[in-house]
Amino acid sequence: MPNLLKRWIKEAQNIVFFTGAGISTESGIPDFRSPGGLWSRMKPIMFQDFISSEEIRIESWERKFDSENDISFAKPNEGHKAIAHLVKSRKVSYVITQNIDNLHQDSGVPEEKIIELHGNSSYAVCLECKIKYDLKSIKSEFEAVPISSRKAPNCKKCGGIVKSATISFGQPMPEKEMKLAETVTLSCDLFIVAGSSLKVYPAASFPILARNNGAKLVIINREPTELDQLANLVLNKNIGPTLNYLL
Repeated sequence: MPNLLKRWIKEAQNIVFFTGAGISTESGIPDFRSPGGLWSRMKPIMFQDFISSEEIRIESWERKFDSENDISFAKPNEGHKAIAHLVKSRKVSYVITQNIDNLHQDSGVPEEKIIELHGNSSYAVCLECKIKYDLKSIKSEFEAVPISSRKAPNCKKCGGIVKSATISFGQPMPEKEMKLAETVTLSCDLFIVAGSSLKVYPAASFPILARNNGAKLVIINREPTELDQLANLVLNKNIGPTLNYLL
């Protein structure tokens, strides 16, 4: 079966990858949705609650800095590197990702070839003027005062609310990224899912869109997904070794 995919990759003119948490768990990043993951231990903070409550914003930043080691020390694995190689060889036009860990960028995929549906946890952004902030400076200022005196960061330029550049529960999906993801999905002839359970919509609609538009759909995931019946090929294998073999 992997040999069939190897042939399809060789024959394809325009490949799009769609990646989820499964590719990054192999770099040591826990899947938030899995048993024992962050969301099973504490309730996710809704976007509207973050906006409306200073207290909840402080809690959100405390959670962010408490859990950041899960991501900050992770390195791209052989799956990320294999995708980067295929992008550099111009076989892969875009990588659509549900991940927020910046590992595709770290592996060498150009920023303009990555479509982040759920944002990026490696920096913060003002929700008003969109200026970006380095997390290290926010953390140092936030933790420089006693816990009882902490305040949530505001934009130094416009005074707006500063938030980690990730998409929270209840926050609208990014329009620009969603539109681009739709466009590149409709242009590909091979759509490869790597490490996604395909349970989260609207992101999980892109494999369906690709298949309905005539592209071959391949799903590589350790566990079965809800869209396996649509796929031309399903490989229930580890992502890194499988993609590395394909090269």
